[in-house]
Amino acid sequence: MTDPLTYQEIDTRAEVWWISPTTRCDGTSVRTRRCCPLTLASMSSLPSSLPDTSRPLPPHTFAGMVEQGLKERFEEREIARVLTSWRLLDQEYYRKEFVGIDPSIDSEDLVQECHSYLPGLSIQPFWNAKDFGWANYLESRYSEIRKEFDAVTANMAKLQSEGNNIWAGALTTDAASYGEGWKTLVLMDRGRWDPTNVNLFPVTAQAVHDSGVPATEVFFASMAGPSQIKKHSDFTNFVLTSHLALDIPESGNNKCRLTVGGVTNQWINGHCYVFDTSLLHDAVNESDQTRYILMLRLWHPDLTLVEQQALQFTFDCLEFPGLVSPDHGERFMAEQTVEAIRKFPILRSNNNPSETRGFDTKSKQNNNKRKGSGKKKGFGR
Repeated sequence: MTDPLTYQEIDTRAEVWWISPTTRCDGTSVRTRRCCPLTLASMSSLPSSLPDTSRPLPPHTFAGMVEQGLKERFEEREIARVLTSWRLLDQEYYRKEFVGIDPSIDSEDLVQECHSYLPGLSIQPFWNAKDFGWANYLESRYSEIRKEFDAVTANMAKLQSEGNNIWAGALTTDAASYGEGWKTLVLMDRGRWDPTNVNLFPVTAQAVHDSGVPATEVFFASMAGPSQIKKHSDFTNFVLTSHLALDIPESGNNKCRLTVGGVTNQWINGHCYVFDTSLLHDAVNESDQTRYILMLRLWHPDLTLVEQQALQFTFDCLEFPGLVSPDHGERFMAEQTVEAIRKFPILRSNNNPSETRGFDTKSKQNNNKRKGSGKKKGFGR
């Protein structure tokens, strides 16, 4: 018996947005989005067909146990696209697709490249940050965030001794294109806050938390100058990326630039940028100073809340396989652990380290950044 929850069934009820060239009245071209309601008759208009994902995964495999865990926790029809994505990953599906309309007009870099792919999500290089309330909020807190960042990073020896993985380089082969000059300082990874680093940057962490951004990762990123990040993809289409420009050398003088899908923007201090890093993108710092940003990865806005929760469950399973263990005791312990470390950490006040504020009154959990762990380390990376 075939599984009714197929990508084909979802697409008959969905809309997909594709980047489309439009000409202004002055003769110059811009890219806008156009909507194509998908029907069974228009399925052939998709850029490429997907492998068959109609069959459930074998229940004795780890991937099959995760799929069963998804079905136990969520209504199947509400997570159909997530199940399709998970099955595609199990088949080692790799998407590399030109997503423009006309290759003679659109940039050759309008290529979506990912091994973590969820069908039916809109595609555009840069989103308008002003459309996101959380981005506006973070911009309004820029001065406070920058002040804290400058103060904490001024004493690098103290920061290195007290923090976790301070200014770590790329930890996966997928991230090798970032180069040796690109380093990170993590506050959140895969939906879990790092209590140690959060307490080194409490103003920033609280601002991100209060903004309501649906973040999966939050970290500071440095880019030494002069240097460049080679053209690459981050290989996931259901997560977007945002930068809050913190300390940009020669801000406004076009020395530090980001190009996504052939569209280029310069970083300017205090501005938020939202973009799709499943598209080919690169960056350059032409100054002789280091560029600093606050970087967030967040759920694609086309995802429903249930889909976000289901995807988060798969992330959690990769880190804590006990969530799908047949042993009820092991599963319970894993669920309790995940619940505890997903909470926003206790924040110590600056004047009294024993005084706390925040949302969690449980003991501090050490949540060091762990890239690429889990049986399906490619998912969501």
